[in-house]
Amino acid sequence: MNETNTLVFTLVAKCEKNPKATEASAPKDLYIKSEVYSGDLKWIPQGSQEKRFGVGGIKPVFDDIIINHLRPGQSIEAELLAEKGIGQDHAKWSPVCTASYRLMPEILFKKKVEGKAAEELVRKCPMDVFDIEDIGGTKTARVAYPRNCTMCRECIRGEEWEDKILLQRIRNHFIFSVESTGAYKARDIFTEALKVLKNKATKLKRELEELYNPKKMDES
Repeated sequence: MNETNTLVFTLVAKCEKNPKATEASAPKDLYIKSEVYSGDLKWIPQGSQEKRFGVGGIKPVFDDIIINHLRPGQSIEAELLAEKGIGQDHAKWSPVCTASYRLMPEILFKKKVEGKAAEELVRKCPMDVFDIEDIGGTKTARVAYPRNCTMCRECIRGEEWEDKILLQRIRNHFIFSVESTGAYKARDIFTEALKVLKNKATKLKRELEELYNPKKMDES
């Protein structure tokens, strides 16, 4: 750990009785410093950190996150280290909360769905995938929001609907969902993940070349 990958914070809090409190006082007014919040953390610059980030440049994003409850006679005095790391070393450093993917749904009409049948289809779908379009004065169903489809198959329940609609997935079209813990923006996580994947592919290619073309690698 050093100044390039670690931040140091101190936390000092002591709870005391409020001498001005009365029997009519609210419970939170009976004590002084009975609740410790993230805003009580004090950043202690290390090395050139203050020059790099400025005075007071490092602090919690939210000051109102409660850390602990205290009562008279209780106190906290602690030094906290925030170390930068990667999820490969330990899961606590992973910026991803949930990551998943699914194949892009594809909904095709075997037959035109028009009139009252189109209105029924729009009502049947719980995800609002379908919409109605006026074609030549006729209400005609169309696929408006295919990404909303969860493949619940509600639209093809009933023999007559299976003859009208085909549900399938596009095998080479993936929809990724990345949820961040807040430490990193989701779009940045995805970009960095692609860089890691690219580096791994490059390393694998180089090792395969060394394995099958050792002389060529020696010459280079």
